[in-house]
Amino acid sequence: MTDSVKDRIIVALDLPTRKEAFQLVDALGDEATFFKVGAILFAEAGPTLLDELKKRGKRVFLDLKFHDIPNTVAGAVRAATRRGAHMLTVHASGGQAMLEAAREAAGPDGPDVMAVTLLTSLVSEDVEQVFGRSPVSLVDEVVRLAGLALSAELPGVVASPTEVKPIKRSYGDALKVVTPGIRLLGDDPADQSRYATPEDASRAGADFIVVGRSITKAKDPAKAFEAVARSFSAGEGA
Repeated sequence: MTDSVKDRIIVALDLPTRKEAFQLVDALGDEATFFKVGAILFAEAGPTLLDELKKRGKRVFLDLKFHDIPNTVAGAVRAATRRGAHMLTVHASGGQAMLEAAREAAGPDGPDVMAVTLLTSLVSEDVEQVFGRSPVSLVDEVVRLAGLALSAELPGVVASPTEVKPIKRSYGDALKVVTPGIRLLGDDPADQSRYATPEDASRAGADFIVVGRSITKAKDPAKAFEAVARSFSAGEGA
C-alpha cells in the first residue's frame, strides 16, 4: 500500500466539540493526513480549528458547501484561503457565475474548489421535489452539474459512489471526484442513500474518499483507518 492511498482518505471530523475532534486526530496519529471540517464542528469551534490542524501538519477539506451570490461566495473563499484550507466545497447549483467567482477568489495557489453535485442523502423523489420536474435521473443530474463545474474550470466535484463512473466516462481526468457516502462492509449507512465501500469507490475511479462514521464511531479509530486504507487500495487498478 502506498502513502498516496492514505493521503487520499479524508477523515470527516463530524464531531460536536473541538476536544473530541483533536482526540480523534491524536488517535489516528501520522497515518491520517487529510481531515474534513464540516458545518457542525466549524459552527462550534470556529476558523481557528483550521490553524490548529495546519500546525499539526494536516490538510483541511473545508466542507461548508457555500451557496450564495457570487460576491459573497468569493469573500468566503478568500477567507478560507487565508486560513490555509487545502480544499473546499461550493454547491454546483449556485450557477456558473458563482462557481467562477469561487475559482477566481481561490486563485492559482489557493484551495481546490470542489462543486457539490447532489447530496448523498437525496433520492430521485427529493430532487424532483426540489427542482419541480419529473422524472429525474440522479445520475444524469449529477453528470449535468459536473459539466457546469467543468465549464467554470473547477478542478473537481463531490459526488456519491454511484455517480463516479458516469462522471469519469463523460469527463475523464478533467475532473477529480471526491466521494462521500463511504462505509466499511457491514457498517450502518445511517442517513446515506447512495453509499459504497472504499474498495467499490476506488474501482469506480474515485480520486478521494470521505470517511466519517466508519472511523469516528469505531472502538479503535486507527485500526478502522487502516481497514479503510486496505479496502481503498484493493480497488486500485481494478
